[in-house]
Amino acid sequence: MPEFAWTWMFLLLPLPWVLRRALRAAEPGQALHLPHPGLHLASAEREGNGGWRLWLLVLAWLCLLVAAARPQWVGPPQAQQRSGRALMLAVDLSGSMRTDDMQLGGRSVSRFGAVEAIAGDFISRRGGDELGLILFGSRAYLVTPLTYDLDAVRAQLQGAAVGLAGTETAIGDAIAVAVKRLANLPAQARVVVLLTDGVNNAGNIAPLDAANAAKAAGVRVYTIGIGATEMSIPDLFGTHTVNPSADLDEGMLRTIADQTGGRYFRATDAAQLTDAYRAIDALEPMRQQGPSLRPRHELFRWPLALAVLAWLATILPRTRRLEVAA
Repeated sequence: MPEFAWTWMFLLLPLPWVLRRALRAAEPGQALHLPHPGLHLASAEREGNGGWRLWLLVLAWLCLLVAAARPQWVGPPQAQQRSGRALMLAVDLSGSMRTDDMQLGGRSVSRFGAVEAIAGDFISRRGGDELGLILFGSRAYLVTPLTYDLDAVRAQLQGAAVGLAGTETAIGDAIAVAVKRLANLPAQARVVVLLTDGVNNAGNIAPLDAANAAKAAGVRVYTIGIGATEMSIPDLFGTHTVNPSADLDEGMLRTIADQTGGRYFRATDAAQLTDAYRAIDALEPMRQQGPSLRPRHELFRWPLALAVLAWLATILPRTRRLEVAA
């Protein structure tokens, strides 16, 4: 249905008439002193010159007022569905995330390459959630504050690079940054998904101290330990098998998850990483009715265009007459 956003603009309707009355032109005899008292000036306005042109000016003024009042087409109310959940992703960018021990689509990719592909799909499925992104290495950085713009979160993750936040791993700092951002939200909304492939060896806050703070704030932390358990590397005698995840502190990650009411997942390949994100994705969101919004489409362009056309129609004939006379 159509409506006006600024109906008070129609109070200006009599403005031209008021100005014409207040600024009335002086009579010819008052404006010019004539040397002969019996001599009078004829009216400068020719017959028929103001009839149709006056109505066009009135039309232009009316259309201008209609445009200024912001006519809008207002659609039916649309309820906004929100899950009521705020989920903060904390992703490890330390140097070990370059290790090519993950299989994705039949080829070897780095740990971060697998996270980038699989977490991007996880982000796309979180419609209705507020998402934020923390990237951590030697330090933890809030890259994307909580937002419903999932494309922005995914773009920030895809634009990250291993080593961007330093080559070490500050797990405790990452949890602390997430808790700080989530502490003021409703209890059911506070969720952190932390992914790492190593052990805490940097930062100012111990991981278990950060976990205690998360528990006190009612923040659930889901931890994912990524990295294969076997990897063949070449040497002088051919190849030998090593455990590239020997530094992964699974006990710490499990304790953090258990202490905060979350869950620990181990991802030794891309398939297990996908399963971990699907398990987290299966958390039942608490549906809540958001505020109803009514879509509005602005229509001011049409009366504004008509006002311009009406005004041009009043001046173009006069301009052409002046050019012929010249």
